[in-house]
Amino acid sequence: MVILPLPSAPEEPLSARLVVLVSGSGTTLQALLDASDDASWGARVVAVGADREDTLGEKRATDRGIPTFVLKVSDFASREDWDAALAEAVAVHEPDIIVLAGFMKLVGKHFLSRFEGKTLNTHPALSPSFPGMHGPREALDHGVKVTGCTLFVVDDGVDTGPIVAQAAVPVLDDDTEDTLHERIKTVERATLVDAVGRMAREGFTVSGRRVTIP
Repeated sequence: MVILPLPSAPEEPLSARLVVLVSGSGTTLQALLDASDDASWGARVVAVGADREDTLGEKRATDRGIPTFVLKVSDFASREDWDAALAEAVAVHEPDIIVLAGFMKLVGKHFLSRFEGKTLNTHPALSPSFPGMHGPREALDHGVKVTGCTLFVVDDGVDTGPIVAQAAVPVLDDDTEDTLHERIKTVERATLVDAVGRMAREGFTVSGRRVTIP
């Protein structure tokens, strides 16, 4: 009698570990969660952090059984202490990539020294144009015909880090700041999901100002 071994269960594909930081409704987080439903995307959200309590973004994570944490700047003696605590809270989850998804705080030296080169953020303009909080408004004020979004690796400046990906969005004659920003955000989420998936599956390097995905 010949006894054949039972077929081994197929190994699950390795997934990059994402920690996502939010401040509000979490629509960008939702795009990442939806993408992670497909195992072939290559990444999964392992924790979500917020800088304020009771955000919809935190609820989106809780509803999926994803660990969450909240660290408010006001609960710390200094911004530096908050930054150090944030770095520790993120490190617990051993992330491969951190995404600032509408996170309305600048991370500082403690955080960047811990996660240099693997923290991503988006900006609603084609960097280096219109850095800061009001990219769509400044694009309209300047009269540009094309603006867009930028995905970049966070450094110690404001929207100044090495660029991972960009996508263009036309400016329409009847655009308001709100309508333009909404169209940018739609493209921004798609750009983020595509780039994070490729970075998770294929790896990436950051050398000076250049980000390379093989």
